[in-house]
Amino acid sequence: MKIVVLDGERENPGDLSWDAFEKLGELVVYDNTAPEEVEDRIKGFDAVIVNKVKLNESNLKDADTVKYIGVLATGYNVIDIEYAKKRGIVVTNVPAYGTEAVAQFAMALLLEICCHVGFHDRLVHDGTWSESGKWSYWERPLIELKGKTIGIIGMGRIGKTMSKLSKAMGMNVIYHDMIEYPGEEFGTFVTIEDLYENADVISLHCPAFPSTYNMINKDTIAKMKDGVIIINNGRGQLINEEDLAEALNSGKVYAAGLDVAKSEPIEKDNPLLKAKNCYITPHISWAALESRARIMEIAASNLDSFMKGGFQNNVWI
Repeated sequence: MKIVVLDGERENPGDLSWDAFEKLGELVVYDNTAPEEVEDRIKGFDAVIVNKVKLNESNLKDADTVKYIGVLATGYNVIDIEYAKKRGIVVTNVPAYGTEAVAQFAMALLLEICCHVGFHDRLVHDGTWSESGKWSYWERPLIELKGKTIGIIGMGRIGKTMSKLSKAMGMNVIYHDMIEYPGEEFGTFVTIEDLYENADVISLHCPAFPSTYNMINKDTIAKMKDGVIIINNGRGQLINEEDLAEALNSGKVYAAGLDVAKSEPIEKDNPLLKAKNCYITPHISWAALESRARIMEIAASNLDSFMKGGFQNNVWI
């Protein structure tokens, strides 16, 4: 088995090992691969491993040896699945590798908005607190979460974990999903309209489907409480960024905590970069060492299963 990894640097910047893949065959790892380099780099290989490199008919059509594509992520929208089916190329992904880490990061974004830990730490280190002469000093309002209502959109694994974290903070949890779960373990099921109208915090944990694309926009924001907080470390495509920036600047939305953008890395003219109370991190919710180690383990196991005739995490079978 000849295996090529096209963009391994984000999965493994040097703190993990590719040993699990090396045990499965002859391995070549590229840190990054530009679109124009893909066609040449996959020729002669049986298995192609990618994270964000796009594979489609234009770069796969002459790679007649490729029979397996492994995605080092849960989302596999970078792969032309219909063409892969047509060619009989098996495509696998890595589900549920970072549930706890992603939910933890969503809560971290919310807590930073409410507590401003990083901001006040800087005030201590730059001498502002010392110069103030005050034994207790703050420059931004602090918010207690207990008793607030969080509306979770998407009650999958991450949404469920976010629900548990929110309840531990004393929050009331409402949620909207395609599935209504029995009982109150994860919160109270509501319509999407009710969620917009009643949530103090809205946390997005749903996939980017045509039905969810730009779901946060000027019309849905208008239905929300004044001063709502929006958290998104799911997909940048869920938010109309221009509309959110306008709502932040007007104060309709108090703050937003975002770990994703529609275009990544974020474009320099993105209106959210200059919006009020907008906290943006560079798509790192997934990147805890423990999460990436699970990606490596599961992705290698997927390929091993394929080589033995199995169907582990195949996305189109």
